[in-house]
Parts: sequence; structure tokens; C-alpha cells
Amino acid sequence: MGDWIHALPLGWMALVVFAGTALVTAAIYWIVMRLATGERARAFKAVSPGLLPPLGIMFGLLVAFIAAQVWGDLDRANAAVNHEASALRAVVLLSRPFPADAQARIRTAIDRHIQDVQDVEWPAMAHQRATLAMISPALAQALEVTLALPTTGEGQVIAQREIVASLGNALDARRQRILVSQSKVNWVKWFALIIEAMCTLTGIAMVHSDNRTAARLAMGLFATAVAVCVFLLVAHDRAFTGQLSVRPTPLVSVRPDPPLSEK
Repeated sequence: MGDWIHALPLGWMALVVFAGTALVTAAIYWIVMRLATGERARAFKAVSPGLLPPLGIMFGLLVAFIAAQVWGDLDRANAAVNHEASALRAVVLLSRPFPADAQARIRTAIDRHIQDVQDVEWPAMAHQRATLAMISPALAQALEVTLALPTTGEGQVIAQREIVASLGNALDARRQRILVSQSKVNWVKWFALIIEAMCTLTGIAMVHSDNRTAARLAMGLFATAVAVCVFLLVAHDRAFTGQLSVRPTPLVSVRPDPPLSEK
């Protein structure tokens, strides 16, 4: 699916998906009914209704196959963002045993990182332009500051070690969300799903070719189910794109208070 449909509001997205499905269904109905004359009509009626359940099952399996990837990506994205937020919060809390100026530098670096995530990384991830080549200067600075801190007791030594570990966890979680932002359902899967839906609609039209009202009703019901499935998958296809995407809310909620030197 193209970037344009993922950027649509949910209402417009639903309209596009349902309208597209209706147009394809109407085209299949018109073609089959136009061909259902003479020998072709008898051939269509010879198609066994028992063909429809396997076609429907295959469509359902394809939907489940694609949904497993989509929901897996969403779970990984949420886990990465929550893990990063937890790690950054731990850094802020663990910086308290150190002098005020050191705390201020660490908090400023964390605050700047979260601001960069909102302003730079999230839009880049939404358009799948974020890569691992993008570095986080703020987290690198926080790590440098932490490693350069003089320690005067066992408590500060432990805190310094835990801050370094938490920053490493934050960097790893950041890498994970960037990798997830590049994931999407490829065109081969969409192609297979759409062709399978069209085959099933064609089979329904052939089986009911002698009763146009029944054909319209059966095709309409199945087409609606197809549109619902496609809409659900498209709305969640990209973890960081669209109205239902993963938001940076957990990260924003752990932004540190203003540095002590600024209070």
C-alpha cells in the first residue's frame, strides 16, 4: 500500500477501502453476468458450491498471516518505546547521588534527546526514513558526562554503573523502534490477499449466476467482510504511521524536571 493511504484520516481511509472494494466487486459481478449466457451459463452453474468454503478459508488464512506480522510489529514498537522511556527515567533517578551541576548536565541531555525524538525522529519514522545511521547526540553526551563523573563513594560508583547500563538499554530500545519503523506488509502479500478475494468473489458470482439477486447479496456480504479486513490491516500496517500509530507519549511523560541550575 502507498504512503498516501496511510496518511489519510481514518474516515477517508475507510471510504477509499470500501469504495475500492465495491468497485472491484461490481466489476466482477458485471463481467460474470455478461458472460453467463448459453454454454457459459451452464458451465458457470456446473461450478460446485463446495469450492467456496476452501476459497474463504484460504482468504482467512492470508488475513491471519498478514495480521500476525502487523500485530507483532505493533507489540514490538510499543515495547521498544516503553523500554526506552523506562531506561531514561532510571537515568534521571540514578543521577541524584551526584552534584547538582552533574545532575543538570545529565537531565539536560535526556530532555534534549526526548525533544529530538519528538521533532526529528518520529516524523522520520512515520515516513520510514529513519535509519540506524541516525545517531542521538544527546544520549552520547549523557554517556560521556556519566563516564567522566568523579565518584567519591560506593553509592556513586554503583549509580554510575547503573546509569551507563540504563543509557545502553535506552540506545538499544531506540535501535529497536527504528528497525520496527522500517517494517511493513510488502506488495506480494497484499497482491496475494487481493487476488484471493477476487477469486472468491468470482466463484460466488458463478455459483449464483442464475439468480442475480442472490449473487448481489452474497457478493455484497463477502465484499464487506473483505473491506473490513483490509481496512483493519491498512490502519495498523505501519507502527509509527497514521492515526492509530504508536505515539511518543511514554517518552514525553518521563521528561525530567528543569535542571537544578535553571530553577
